[in-house]
Amino acid sequence: MRRTRLTKPIPIKMIAGLLSGLLFAILAVPLVAQPAPAAHPYYDITQEVTLHGTVSSVVSKTAHLMLSTTSGSVDTSLGRWGLTGKGALHVSAGQRVEVTGVMKTYKDKQFFVARTVKVGSQVYTLRNEHGIPVSPQSRARAGQKTTPFIISAQKGESL
Repeated sequence: MRRTRLTKPIPIKMIAGLLSGLLFAILAVPLVAQPAPAAHPYYDITQEVTLHGTVSSVVSKTAHLMLSTTSGSVDTSLGRWGLTGKGALHVSAGQRVEVTGVMKTYKDKQFFVARTVKVGSQVYTLRNEHGIPVSPQSRARAGQKTTPFIISAQKGESL
């Protein structure tokens, strides 16, 4: 087996030229342009309003309430877990409620995204301030009382 060895070194000017060309190509070709994200968040707490109305029907399958208000009927979304689990909303047709949330349009249909629902003196939190539905596990944890651990050490002792 015969080995071939380069006897001529590669000129430094050639390496510098290749690297300069590569740098120019990187800077000249724009990176993949991406459009700026839309400034329409799903739930904008600054747009929150409170509706007062009477429940005309409860649609358990889709977790929606149909509310009768002074300005008409409003389809109200309660979120994925609004009617299930511990601390879930318990409401029936004919009850007066106070619903806080934002109005949204989806496929040319308007609906109200509820964050809280007040029935009598009971307030049910269905979504957080970002519009994310609150799960039954989160409601259970929020309902638990936590006791702080108190750790004390005598002078000279370490923890």
